[in-house]
Amino acid sequence: MSDLYLDSRKTALIAIDLQNAIMQISTAPYPATEVAQKNRRIADKLRDRGGTVVWVRVDLNHFLELPVDQPLSFAGKQLPDELSEIAPSAGFQEGDLLITKRHWGAFAGTALEEQLRNRKIDTVLLTGISTNAGVESTLRQGTGLGFGFVVVEDACSSQDADEHRFAVQKIFPRLARVRTAEEVLQALA
Repeated sequence: MSDLYLDSRKTALIAIDLQNAIMQISTAPYPATEVAQKNRRIADKLRDRGGTVVWVRVDLNHFLELPVDQPLSFAGKQLPDELSEIAPSAGFQEGDLLITKRHWGAFAGTALEEQLRNRKIDTVLLTGISTNAGVESTLRQGTGLGFGFVVVEDACSSQDADEHRFAVQKIFPRLARVRTAEEVLQALA
């Protein structure tokens, strides 16, 4: 892999769905607690270097339900609002951006693109849960808008390790650079 250089002033971390409801599910290959910890380290370092930190959550009570063969388990249920809040362990801080989405990807139907462009962001560090759903959908949407991405492999996880590996090994290298949290932290040093 090539060396990674990040200009923190033009870089944003976009952390997908590190919210209370998602932190309660079983994830693989990495536990959700480990994913949150790595996101927190990256967010803290990027923030210290003048970068942008964006937390994306899904509003579970207003998820855009489309006709699908496998509806979500919470479809049609009224859930406590706190399940849609960013988990405290992830490291949300005052001054960070909070984007609320209604479907898988973070760009569709949100102000995310406008917020990034206003800050002159050209590179996105992408993390979160689930690798093959919210993370992959956001990556696909964002590359179509011209943003460069670095997917932080060990700061993402899925509900199934094979789905995570497939996305990271077969899909992401065609759309982005794939690096570890340590490689990203070193590039921000």
